[in-house]
Amino acid sequence: MSQNRRILTIVAAASAALLLVGCSAGAGGGSTSSSGEMESDGEFTLYSGRSEALVQPLIDMFEEQSGISVNVRYGDTAELGALLLEEGERSPAQAFLSQDAGALGALAEAELFATLPSEITERVPAGFTSTDDSWVGVTGRARVIVYDSEVLTPSQIPASVEALATPEWSGRLAIAPTNASFQSFITAYRVLEGEAAADEWVAAIAANDPQLFENNGAILTAVNDGVVDAGLINHYYWYRLASEIGDAQMRAQLSFPQAGDPGSIVNVTGAGVLKSGAADADALEFIDFLVSRDAQQYFVDETFEYPVIAEVASPEGIPALSSLKNEDLDLADLQSLELTQALLAKHGLI
Repeated sequence: MSQNRRILTIVAAASAALLLVGCSAGAGGGSTSSSGEMESDGEFTLYSGRSEALVQPLIDMFEEQSGISVNVRYGDTAELGALLLEEGERSPAQAFLSQDAGALGALAEAELFATLPSEITERVPAGFTSTDDSWVGVTGRARVIVYDSEVLTPSQIPASVEALATPEWSGRLAIAPTNASFQSFITAYRVLEGEAAADEWVAAIAANDPQLFENNGAILTAVNDGVVDAGLINHYYWYRLASEIGDAQMRAQLSFPQAGDPGSIVNVTGAGVLKSGAADADALEFIDFLVSRDAQQYFVDETFEYPVIAEVASPEGIPALSSLKNEDLDLADLQSLELTQALLAKHGLI
């Protein structure tokens, strides 16, 4: 099916869904036309929690292909998520692109997303997208242990993050407790293992004198320079640095925790149409574009993240995305960020 025909099919399906919503919910959210059909004025407003340097080339590609203008407000995902919660259905934004599932879950719980048509959401396998079609996963980001290969052998890297809280790793582990991806990992730990277990693990890590950094990139650099033995990061940082300096210069190497371990979660970036843009065909076309072959290949080539559609292959040398799926985790449950931050503050990590 051609791109244009697929868009028309999606818009028609979304229009039908909106008509049903209008009949059943009366004044429920969304700027529908008087007929309840999707409308296009050739532009829409996007709130992007992903950086301009990363996604603007992709937005330029979309604008060129579609003829639609995208008015983008860039910012931190958490800050934009909070702004959308404050603005509610009065938001000037029609769509939101997030760097993690937690913010998407919070907006879905507040019922600020319009339901996406199945023609979009069914392209992404369960476990890497919403369970209620409120938003769709766009890319996957696996949590990994990065280690100094001149100090440690692969067999010395634990299969579970549980072992990193033992005295053996005292002073040897780097973390970024203020970083969104680390906080999402801790949130997943709470969801999967329970509050008491998460509290115990964070307390043990804090007592182990961890080396603290601001972000994943700083941790990778420190490990690659031999400053620290190991750290917790997202997988794609390694591949990005290796593409810049060459694999042969990578003293740092990666180890993927065993599937199902709290340390092996795959968080996703994702996007949705806000109720303020529920009838906006342009915003919906952008969401459709994000899970198209062109956009997914862009993320593989430029950011080394996992694609979430079957037609695009993952970057070489990493485990298959399906092998990392955690059946016990609903990514929408990563929304309880405030409780995670309180837990990290309790143990002096933030």
